[in-house]
Amino acid sequence: MTARHEEIADALRRAIGREEYAVGALLPAETELAARYGVARGTVRQAVAALTAEGLIGSRQGARRVVLASRRSQSFAELRSFAQWARAMGREATGRVVAQEHRRADAEDAVRLQLSEGDRVLHVLRVRGLDSEPVLLERTVYAGWIAPAVGRIEPDCPSVTQRLLDDTGLVFAYGEHVIDAVAAGAQDAELLDVRRTSPLLRVRRVTTTYEGRPVEWSDDRYRSDAVSFSVHNSIDNNALARKTAG
Repeated sequence: MTARHEEIADALRRAIGREEYAVGALLPAETELAARYGVARGTVRQAVAALTAEGLIGSRQGARRVVLASRRSQSFAELRSFAQWARAMGREATGRVVAQEHRRADAEDAVRLQLSEGDRVLHVLRVRGLDSEPVLLERTVYAGWIAPAVGRIEPDCPSVTQRLLDDTGLVFAYGEHVIDAVAAGAQDAELLDVRRTSPLLRVRRVTTTYEGRPVEWSDDRYRSDAVSFSVHNSIDNNALARKTAG
């Protein structure tokens, strides 16, 4: 049974997504929300804390919370799990494998996955969607040690991350992400249903285990009209780094 604070968080999440509370707007006070949902203020506080952790609202104490992002915004902390993010925003994540092939690691694969050139790796091209609308292309290269487990996953599995956790106990613990913009090529345009040369947000990422062992590296390309990324930082916590292109 879903806890009451989770139900309230989901209701507020959907309201923000519908822009009943636009970016920059204030949420109702805790007392007002508590009366609306017939719960104690502590329950409302738990719901608000969940939205704060997701980066949807501000965390300022002693004041009404400000909406920071709509449901189409995705924080850096959630980049590793497209399906988890989609569910949090009230959307259904879909996935479809377009191509899957075992290959020999090239120079880039070897560097990113800490392998030797020629080692076996698994290349997977996957289309991801929100409510069946294509929004993301994942070109992922998996290290040979995890490739068999990936190969056993059905092509339309909505969350490879969750399936690997369930099947093998693998946790994607750390990630490094480089974000830039690219123009859609012929294949990108066809699979994402956009015009060729349309701008795409590209995220190149490497994920590792808790021990630092590389699991995968990926070139992910998002439709720029479907997804955005946000960073919330402070003087005490600033994980964003600025680098030259390349």
